[in-house]
Amino acid sequence: MTDESSFLLGRLGWDALPFWDMIQNPTRESIINGIIASGAAGMVVLGALAAAALITWYGKWKVLWCDWLTSVDHKKIGIMFIVIALLMLLRAVIEAAFMRAQQAFGLGGGFLSPEHYGQLFTTHGTIMIFFMAMPFLTGLINFVMPLQIGARDLSFPVLNSVSFGLTAAGAALMMISLVLAPFSTGGWTGYPPFTELQANPGPGVDYWIWGVTLSTLSSTFSGINFAVTIYKKRAPGMTLMRMPLFCWTALCTSILMIFGMPPLTVATGLLALDRYLDFHMFTADLGGNMMNYINLFWAFGHPEVYILILPAFGVFSEVFSTFSGKRLYGYTALVIATMAIAVLSFTVWLHHFFTMGQSAHINAVFGIATMLIGIPTGVKIFDWMLTMYRGRVRLTVPMVYAVGFLILFSIGGLSGIILATPSIDYQIHNSLFLVAHFHNMLIPGLLFGMLAGYTYWFSKAFGFQLDARWGYRAAWSWIVGFMLAFFPLYALGLLGMPRRTVAFFDPVYLPWTIAAGLGALIILYAIVCLMAQLWVSIKRRDALATPGGDPWDGRSLEWDTPSPVPEYNFPVLPQVNSHDAFYRQKCDGAPHESPARYEPITIPKNTAMGVIIGVSGTAVGFGLTWHMWWLALAFSAVALVAMIARGFARNTTWTLDAEAIERQQRAWAHQLEQFEPITRQWEQSEANRGVPVPPNEGAIQ
Repeated sequence: MTDESSFLLGRLGWDALPFWDMIQNPTRESIINGIIASGAAGMVVLGALAAAALITWYGKWKVLWCDWLTSVDHKKIGIMFIVIALLMLLRAVIEAAFMRAQQAFGLGGGFLSPEHYGQLFTTHGTIMIFFMAMPFLTGLINFVMPLQIGARDLSFPVLNSVSFGLTAAGAALMMISLVLAPFSTGGWTGYPPFTELQANPGPGVDYWIWGVTLSTLSSTFSGINFAVTIYKKRAPGMTLMRMPLFCWTALCTSILMIFGMPPLTVATGLLALDRYLDFHMFTADLGGNMMNYINLFWAFGHPEVYILILPAFGVFSEVFSTFSGKRLYGYTALVIATMAIAVLSFTVWLHHFFTMGQSAHINAVFGIATMLIGIPTGVKIFDWMLTMYRGRVRLTVPMVYAVGFLILFSIGGLSGIILATPSIDYQIHNSLFLVAHFHNMLIPGLLFGMLAGYTYWFSKAFGFQLDARWGYRAAWSWIVGFMLAFFPLYALGLLGMPRRTVAFFDPVYLPWTIAAGLGALIILYAIVCLMAQLWVSIKRRDALATPGGDPWDGRSLEWDTPSPVPEYNFPVLPQVNSHDAFYRQKCDGAPHESPARYEPITIPKNTAMGVIIGVSGTAVGFGLTWHMWWLALAFSAVALVAMIARGFARNTTWTLDAEAIERQQRAWAHQLEQFEPITRQWEQSEANRGVPVPPNEGAIQ
């Protein structure tokens, strides 16, 4: 390589192409793995080209730029977060299916190389935590929370756009790593010394470092934004104890983000110093201590578990209450339990490494703390069941996810109590039993909650419901597929099968690995059902339209708006006098009551800051990964100049006049008068236009 090309391309060469090793060393193993890797890279490239071609064909570039990418509307940013999450979920599930297939055929070898298998389980874990779960919950909170507290937007709309740009940049690096390989083989936790330069000098660990760093910065900014919004932007009369429980879980999640994300940002930054500047923070020599990294990582990692779970708890609280036709049982107890979980989540990080050398006394303290956290979680389980008790339960698609969660999450929690005992954890810590437990908490706990919320609030975002038939197929496939894919892993762990192994030589494992492989196929079918549901719903959007805005006979303020919600959310900020504020309006016979007079509304203008930071973050991360120093420096300068220039911007808002607001609201009120109110038995039919019958006409509340 010449000096010029070395300057321009750094260490990027032909060997970064996924098919290069297959061409240079055409063995059976390299050909199989090269075909799989090249197929994945081809899907990324073709998918990007197809998306660009469709946008060009339909002439939507201006719409994409003006209405979405530069928008600071919390609803649109929330939707874009969720789009990233769903795309990354698709990739991560496909990778998981390859891992399960490898284990199903793993007796004596299988078809994946150890290096390729290591990349798969690293990318799968990294994507599911940082680029599926975090964007999904951030998107839901972004969309729903300001509506539920009666706010017009988040406190810092531009920072919200920047947060999205950082997440998009991290996700872009993850997708680029499929095309210009390899990725890290160090696991989603990135433990040194394996991720240090001496053990892993290639670009894979650097992809991981910069992708994760961008994600953690995004989440920290989002946490600050959410917390300030809840503290400062609640509608008149919306006291903390009148907030919907989803907002309480959003508040506690935000606090966890603010204090839980920086330790990981620090850890990845220090690891980068080791790799780039020959520091010795976590090396095995010259004063380094790898346990410092592990403590920093899990100081993030266990609060992170509840960052993931608490928003789902909030979703389930809304779902159980709405589809049981009752006020949430034990609201105050649920609030206290949520806060207790948030506090206790900072006291249990060491249970992730009981086996790493600390004294038995320290392990015992953290084991007890781990068991204690099950108490407030148990309070929630019982309160949700009592909410359903003697209610008129409707088994809608979100409710199927919620009931599946209750059963499966309880099983996962019991396995967690087993692992909280240090002496037992010593025996099964590095086995598939731990993998089963981890997924038993996060798939029913997090993913089912996010999918329930996606289904529940979809009509509020787009003005039409998701198709129920495909929704039921997806929900039941997720539940059955999860049980078949992960319950066998408990047995494999007790039989002694280690986690992260590419192959095994004991035939007693084989029936269980085949069963888990079949479960992975059912989960793939669930993904297909979700895609089909979205496609069918878009095709039938006129028949499934719910412009009335209240298709589920909801109880909180977001249902007191048209679907889709206008940019300003509420024509006049609502006056809240009770818990379940919108339900109280319906009981008083005055839902969607028009104000006496309208006032102009000030709305933030669009800005390209999020796009600039996103593009710059991608370029800087890519440049640092491949040692293209000019690229990293140039786009660092672009980001810095953009931030300074934004500080001088003064014309940052526009005003929507009162007459325009009144016209829109009168048009919606006239539309509501044309619709026939429906009872709950028809809420998943085409008769539902988002206008339920009043509570005094027979609906059990």
